[in-house]
Amino acid sequence: MIEFKKHSGIYTLKTSQVLNVSLQEAWTFFSSPINLENITPDHMGFSITSEVEKSAYEGQIITYKVGILPGVKQNWVTEITKVKENDFFIDEQRFGPYKMWHHEHWFKELPDGKTLMNDKISYKLPFGFLGDISQTIFIKNQLKNIFTHRFTTLNQLFNDK
Repeated sequence: MIEFKKHSGIYTLKTSQVLNVSLQEAWTFFSSPINLENITPDHMGFSITSEVEKSAYEGQIITYKVGILPGVKQNWVTEITKVKENDFFIDEQRFGPYKMWHHEHWFKELPDGKTLMNDKISYKLPFGFLGDISQTIFIKNQLKNIFTHRFTTLNQLFNDK
């Protein structure tokens, strides 16, 4: 499920997925920055350019290169701003293509031993009304494609065992 809303000039994207793994296994996978490469579409040419620790921690800076348009790569700098182990972590863009990017990753253990994963991304685009136009004709679809790819990849990794 992918849902978009706009409020006060900020867009919000929400996704939800049940994973057939324990909370601890989900946490270990998602809190390791290196796994982001594994769930990002290949055509984006995503690569981490900084050294990263095995697990995310508050204050961690992670640098990436990512294709924002065909043939155009951009630097992206993220800070992990909050971590509550086995519950949630938040990453925020410090430099990159968005005027603002705040990504909340939430995890909840379900009674059957599976894990519910929810993402909430609040973002603002640069360039005022031109950013709003690009949201309508390009960015919304690009984000849908990224999170659809991620959903499919995670199903293959955790749900199709």
